[in-house]
Amino acid sequence: MKKLPIYLGGVFATLLISATAHAACDVDKPGYELSGDEAESVYDCLKADLQAGYQEGPKRWISEDFVKDYPGWTKASAFPAAPGFHGGRFLVTYVNAIGADEYLKYKPEDVQVPAGTKIAKESFAIDDDGKVSKGPLFLMEKVSAGTSQETGDWYYMMVAPNGAPQAVNVMTACSECHLENFGEQGGLGYPVEDARIR
Repeated sequence: MKKLPIYLGGVFATLLISATAHAACDVDKPGYELSGDEAESVYDCLKADLQAGYQEGPKRWISEDFVKDYPGWTKASAFPAAPGFHGGRFLVTYVNAIGADEYLKYKPEDVQVPAGTKIAKESFAIDDDGKVSKGPLFLMEKVSAGTSQETGDWYYMMVAPNGAPQAVNVMTACSECHLENFGEQGGLGYPVEDARIR
């Protein structure tokens, strides 16, 4: 069980996120020792259950179509990107048709993805004992210039493995990290270089 601080209605609260174990996909080594092919094998094992879980239940303030449609978008990672940001989870990135051409250039600066670009990042974790757990679906949407200047005109959302929308402080949990680490890339965090689709 992981605790995340969030800001709700003028008060700070704690959000509990329970990692969903998936023993059928466990491996015999720590996640950081997996090759790209081994990480892809874990993803192949998890994929159907992971995507089905994200679809469960109402999404409230998150567009139902966003979560329903993303598996049909362009996949931007050849295999699950090695753990780094997003709590050390492996990430599989999808980009919708509006933003895919620009995103797949993986430009290090002067990135101009169009408004309407949507990005979805499936996630999973593998601990030091090789135990696999499903992670959240991380979502980003590029909105019209000036709509959300403090976030670089990105909206950030997150769906738990059981399909529940997650209330997070998008400034401290998402935007500040993206702009600090990827500001020159227009706030875009790309898959690690060897995992990028060419």
